[in-house]
Amino acid sequence: MDKILEAVVMSSYPNNVKQGLVRRVIEAAKQPMDSEQCWSMLELSTKLYLTGDTKYKREVGKEVLEVYGHYHPEEFEEFFNVRFLLSLLQDGYGPLGKRSHYVLDYIQLGLQFVLESPSANSIFSLLRIEVLRKVCERPSPKLCAKISKLLTQYPQCIPTGKHQLLFCQQLVRCIGQFQCVSEGEDEIMEFLEQVNKVSGLLQRIWRTQTSAILPSLKELFTIISSTEEQEAPSNALASVVQFVPLELMDGVIRNLTNDDSITDVQMMMAIGRMIDWVSWPLGKNIDKWIIALLKGLAAVKKFSILIEVTLSKIEKVFSKLLYPIVREGALSVLQYMLLSFQHSHEAFHLLLPHIPRLVASLKKEDSNSATSSLEQLAELIHCMFFRFSGFPDLYEPVLEAIKALPIPNEDRIKHLLGQNAWTSQKNELACFYPRLASKSETGKIGLINLGNTCYMNSIIQSLFMASDFRHSVLNLTEGNSQPLMTKLQWLFAFLEHSQRPAISPESFLSASWPPWFTPGAQQDCSEYLKYLLDRLHEEEKTGKRIYQKLKESSLMSQAVEHHYLNKTLIEKMFGGKMMTKIRCLKCLNVSSREEAFTDLSLAFPPSDRNVRGSTSILPVEEIGPQFIEPPENAGQLMGSPWIRRKAPKASDHAASPMSVETLSFQEPGEAANPERGNDVGVDAAKDPLSTSGEQACAPKDSRSVPDLINYFLSPERLTAENKYHCEKCASLQDAEKVAELTEGPHYLILTLLRFSFDPRTMKRKKILDNVSIPVVLKLPILVAREEAEEICQCGKDGAVPGSGFMTVVYDLCSVVVHSGISSESGHYYCYSRECTDTVPHGQPRDGVPKPASDKQLDFEIQWYLFNDTRVSFSSFESVSNVTSFFPKDTAYVLFYRQRPGRQSCLLHEALAEAGRLHGEPSLHKDLMEAISKDNILFLQEQEKEARNRAAYISALPKSPLWWRDLDRDKDDDSSSGGCSPAAGGGGSGSFHGLVF
Repeated sequence: MDKILEAVVMSSYPNNVKQGLVRRVIEAAKQPMDSEQCWSMLELSTKLYLTGDTKYKREVGKEVLEVYGHYHPEEFEEFFNVRFLLSLLQDGYGPLGKRSHYVLDYIQLGLQFVLESPSANSIFSLLRIEVLRKVCERPSPKLCAKISKLLTQYPQCIPTGKHQLLFCQQLVRCIGQFQCVSEGEDEIMEFLEQVNKVSGLLQRIWRTQTSAILPSLKELFTIISSTEEQEAPSNALASVVQFVPLELMDGVIRNLTNDDSITDVQMMMAIGRMIDWVSWPLGKNIDKWIIALLKGLAAVKKFSILIEVTLSKIEKVFSKLLYPIVREGALSVLQYMLLSFQHSHEAFHLLLPHIPRLVASLKKEDSNSATSSLEQLAELIHCMFFRFSGFPDLYEPVLEAIKALPIPNEDRIKHLLGQNAWTSQKNELACFYPRLASKSETGKIGLINLGNTCYMNSIIQSLFMASDFRHSVLNLTEGNSQPLMTKLQWLFAFLEHSQRPAISPESFLSASWPPWFTPGAQQDCSEYLKYLLDRLHEEEKTGKRIYQKLKESSLMSQAVEHHYLNKTLIEKMFGGKMMTKIRCLKCLNVSSREEAFTDLSLAFPPSDRNVRGSTSILPVEEIGPQFIEPPENAGQLMGSPWIRRKAPKASDHAASPMSVETLSFQEPGEAANPERGNDVGVDAAKDPLSTSGEQACAPKDSRSVPDLINYFLSPERLTAENKYHCEKCASLQDAEKVAELTEGPHYLILTLLRFSFDPRTMKRKKILDNVSIPVVLKLPILVAREEAEEICQCGKDGAVPGSGFMTVVYDLCSVVVHSGISSESGHYYCYSRECTDTVPHGQPRDGVPKPASDKQLDFEIQWYLFNDTRVSFSSFESVSNVTSFFPKDTAYVLFYRQRPGRQSCLLHEALAEAGRLHGEPSLHKDLMEAISKDNILFLQEQEKEARNRAAYISALPKSPLWWRDLDRDKDDDSSSGGCSPAAGGGGSGSFHGLVF
């Protein structure tokens, strides 16, 4: 019968004819037959099943085996013996080089017929040994899946005891070597199914034998933490972790992070490879394990590992948000990585270039998953904006991309940041400031934040960029009896000459720190600036005078020396004078007092008062040396809060308005404002910014710096509880108080009083109004009438006939920005540029220098953005628009530099002369040596760090070409299906890139 069956199967008859003949043979096999015939049929069917070259032959062999197993069990048991099975498993079946791949399928088929036989235990015992041997030989995913299928159906064949632990460990090893060699979708799906079968077997064993879990996990950690040069373990290992009970997580993580035998390099390797598992599409709870290990490392203060791994892996995790199948887990890991990385902006800034493209892709996908992810991503981004403010140029494209998405409130942001921080002790991360390999491309040097010291850093950088002040400080000689000024000199010198990308101002902080400031808390930068300038001023007054040092080095002429005999450096650079006059409205007696100032604190007008163009308030330009006429009756006084000025005498020149003015950009072809008269202007054709239509002025209803100055200089009525005690009347009387500037400082510092006390909340609140900042400011300075008329008669600009005022022009050089809603919190950064005299050295010195030309308006001077350690190029456009994009980022302290004019010509000449004689400031020997030594030390530190870093992270698992995920989305907008951003199904190329 076996010959007949073989002839039929091998014949060329049509399949339907063959099938009929085979069916007859099978029916005949159900009848009793001798043992020899049974063996012949079993041998033939085994041959057909194991070596058949077509599916039909294997199916025939399977049917015959099943019939003989059912109807001839004794003969089948005798044939299916231990020796035969051992031969199959060890030697294989078929000709050498073409061994059958169906041995395990054959054994699985035959086992069902010998379960009750006496030889069953011997067979199971054999299989327990052989499957362990097979697994130790690292079989292919396909063969491993067959073993798993066999053992899942017949758990009696699973190794027991110690062999079971070894089997689980070796199975984990096998999974670690699985690789999908094909990029076809069918092959990938088959591979995923094979991995699932193998990991499913582990799950089955762990359910019945929980003692095997920890040894299996230990083996897995050994694999992923290996630093030997070899092929990276397969991401299929993620399928193992998903079956570990979550209740074991805390104990497992605690044991790992507290195991002293695990080196930092091994731990970094392991967590890096685990993070790669977010790409695995079949994993469950993978994100929970990754986050748990990251938290465990934070608990034992392994911050260096966390930093390295986060910076090397966060971009790859971010790219996986494109794929719906792994998006949820990837987003969870991304959220923790970003929210915990709070000591530095580095991790977040790595993602900035890619966020707009991802947001656009998720919007295009238009699915529930994409919508939910967009909202969570927007919340995450706003948390990062809050934590790392001060990068408006970088954040603007991202803010534009997410502007339509919900914005979390500040309590929610603080909750998320507080919940995920690595540590509540900020000083533990003090040494992990952003690693800067080299100086900023700007050539400028940053300042390290020593724990909420951005208020000081912004002020120092603003003072440093005030070039006249910086040169004066650097020119100080040794032994000047000014310890704080000496420390500032050293700090400036290092900012000027250090090779470091950022330096620590720790020494200067300890010396200049106001005693009432709370260590580690955010402070008011304006308060610090006032304290610092006052300290420097008082220190010089009680020590050796700077002018003596300048005289000894022949830097000052006798005339200049006499003029500045009693002035300190702070007075010369930042000191101005203001006359406060109070006039009794009854007797018209005027009392006046002149005061010195180093900054003007500008309050915001009440919301019901519009300074610009208002007729209800006496405009600044109308404030002159003449006061108001007394009212004819009390009703007139009460009916009009502000009184007309006295009409000018016939002999006086026509009184012209003298207001605080700004220089704004004109549209091409626009006529100059006639009210400006002879103001310094910009020719539209020559102004590089006006050609693009950009405006320096704010919208009509917004406030500007001139508005605030006009409000500051406007008359104030002293009535009711605020009446003035008139010495002449010897009683309290209604009065008018007015302030007039009598001497403009070389550097004008303006503080916008944004913080006010709210009696309802008993807290200081912040005024978030946007204030437009002019790049050029024209300030009215009160001068003697004779001096003003002399200037006018000589044809000089700067004075208005008959007004008693002269115009002083200021150029904007620094803007300190506060980001936040409270003075006790938030962040400070500053925009700065170096303004210098625009007058050529050959300028005649007889009187006021010639007017600056259009080119000399310095619109093209480079702006810089100083944000602690980071320094970048910026622009006045960024300065002007920062509050528009970031409402909590508002200008707070402004620095303006006075242009050369009659009032300041002596100081400008002295500075110009010093610059011509000595060029760049020459530092004294000790300071130069200290800088040179530190530069050498920095180079040595870099070399050492480079070696250590190379050894530390050389074995870190690579994530090559992670950006392809984003590029693919950009370039292949027409793709559909699969795991592309727009679908949830197939798509072979993108799917393979996702998993592997």
